[in-house]
Amino acid sequence: MRPRVKICCISSINEAKMAINYGAAALGLVGHMPSGPGIIEDDLIHDIARIVPPPIATFLLTSETKPLEIINHFKRVYTTTIQIVDALEERDYEMLRTQLPQVKLVQVIHVLDERSVQEAIEVSRFADAILLDSGNPNLSIKELGGTGRTHNWELSRKIRDAISIPLFLAGGLNKDNVKKAIETVQPFGIDLCSSVRTNGRLDEQKLKDFFEALS
Repeated sequence: MRPRVKICCISSINEAKMAINYGAAALGLVGHMPSGPGIIEDDLIHDIARIVPPPIATFLLTSETKPLEIINHFKRVYTTTIQIVDALEERDYEMLRTQLPQVKLVQVIHVLDERSVQEAIEVSRFADAILLDSGNPNLSIKELGGTGRTHNWELSRKIRDAISIPLFLAGGLNKDNVKKAIETVQPFGIDLCSSVRTNGRLDEQKLKDFFEALS
């Protein structure tokens, strides 16, 4: 079964419609970040999320790490899903569940080494899904996604085999390596941004080529 495809860094209603037309099952909408591509204002995230028809999921990418700040961010945009791109302070998922019971929670794990495997296993008890990416939150200016780099997919597969919730794979995926990535990791979903863009804009030909490579 083909993994679900999430197109991230959506920056306009037209991009959202284009991604959906080619088969995206989810759209990533990037809020304020310390670095990386695709950042848009919360008002625009709200406007895009409002026009996306079910069952297409809309992911708010938030760099907030305190539960109350994540809740406040969500209430400015009202997506179907919150993608937490940094470590949640004190792993207080309970507050998010209590305040936003209808919202799916996806926790990003940046795959750096074996410790990332353990972190993913521990966090999988609280989240609805795990998303594996290639950032580095330990840098002085945090990288929290959109790097265009791959990471060690063997570690990703270890995580996939050790958890019981859906796993999304992100980080440097493109039309040339996506089949190998899927074969190696066997993810529930795949997530891409830069490989289907030209000068920051969603490129219809690249999007078409990517989905053809998946088929």
